[in-house]
Amino acid sequence: MKKRISCLLLMLCLLFPVRAMAAEEAAAPFTRTKTYDGRFADVAEGSAFYENVAALYEYGLTVGRTENRYAPKDSMTVGQTVIFAGRVRSLYENGDPEQGAAAFRAAGLPTAIPYLHYLQSEGVLGTELGSGSLGVPATRAQVAHILANLLPESFLPFINDGTVAQGYTRGTYITDVTAATPYEQDILKLYRCGILQGADETGSFFPDSHITRGAAAAMLTRMMDPALRITLDWDIPGTASAAGMTYGQLVPPGQAIPAPKTEVEMDLAVRHMFSRGENFMDLTYDGLTAESARTYMELALRVVRNYCEQGYNYVNCTYTYGGGMRLKFGTTAADDAEALRAAALARAIEVHDRLWAEGKLTAAMTQTEKARVYFDWICANTVYDYNADGDSVSHLPYGLFETGTAVCDGYTGAYNLLLRMEGIPCSAQGNETHLWTVATLDGVSCHIDVTWGDTGSEPDHTRFAMTAEESYRLHPW
Repeated sequence: MKKRISCLLLMLCLLFPVRAMAAEEAAAPFTRTKTYDGRFADVAEGSAFYENVAALYEYGLTVGRTENRYAPKDSMTVGQTVIFAGRVRSLYENGDPEQGAAAFRAAGLPTAIPYLHYLQSEGVLGTELGSGSLGVPATRAQVAHILANLLPESFLPFINDGTVAQGYTRGTYITDVTAATPYEQDILKLYRCGILQGADETGSFFPDSHITRGAAAAMLTRMMDPALRITLDWDIPGTASAAGMTYGQLVPPGQAIPAPKTEVEMDLAVRHMFSRGENFMDLTYDGLTAESARTYMELALRVVRNYCEQGYNYVNCTYTYGGGMRLKFGTTAADDAEALRAAALARAIEVHDRLWAEGKLTAAMTQTEKARVYFDWICANTVYDYNADGDSVSHLPYGLFETGTAVCDGYTGAYNLLLRMEGIPCSAQGNETHLWTVATLDGVSCHIDVTWGDTGSEPDHTRFAMTAEESYRLHPW
């Protein structure tokens, strides 16, 4: 029997205090247990993949094609990629590259199957890779998909998030990857993490090309060793238009998790939904009840408000006792949430392009300087809506951009939307009665309250780029 419940997020009177996302603090147990002795004659010292092949050997993940040959130019199959990935995951989880797959071994199984089943049991892969595909050469896009969720984000931080956001969404870098490319978001995630840099001056990925053993070694070892990761230094034209930018491009890719139970897991699932341009999640929980369905629904809504720039503040839940549930997100302002979101994004793009065209934003500016320009623009073009009720568009970025009125969630959503268009990482922070921005500006985390910054005839810059301590004194959470 299906049941339906709904939940509304009112930012003027929030029912659920924000809890900071717990970081996974444990360091990955990647230790080089061997010393590379130059045994692979076809990988000369100083060659493109020498350092990576040597590291792969030292981690105990390869002995080469033969005793003295690694074959860096040979292609790899999907199954061989799965084997390497399974060993890396097991090394991270168990300290032993083979322990993970060992539980899935049985007589007569092809070599790659136990590793595939292990990765599926860990939630790294779904059922999209069948046994029939394991023997064919792997494309670079397929390898990106296999590796994208191999290790937790705490070990793979988005060191290139802003650079990739600007270079890709403005159409100047990674131009051979589009929304139609298989595993687009997985590919972009690996650029964000410093695993990929591309093969030419525009960062081209060549997603349909077959992966070579040398390129695979580079990706695998960058996953394991932060010192090998790449900080991108792309020269991004600052005056390019943001036309064509989508909401899905403005959120770091997440991960499909069938039954998210913690805030970290739900955050990954929500970002996966957003990055795919969707507004619903189909989840499956064992023993689902009305009480547990409401718990998961409220958890999802708490996470969604961290991404208030996406323009959702309402969730509807349809569930079946003991089984599955669908969470569908919308707005309380109108039935057509997608029309409001499209209008808000179009208006934000207009604001972005006009500020660049007028020279108020330039490529020479720091992230802090750009964030302040947007802070001042919102203060100059918005009036606080003291008459807003729960269904008002003032709770949405749409209200600020289209009517010039907003309350705190509308202010914060619109501001975060503009920041994300500049590739500035940000989220929403709140307490029981208020919401504001937490952003990383030039590598420094800070709090920005554009709502309270707009309380006088001039912007109050004491509410801009506050420390966490300053913000807590202003509005504890």
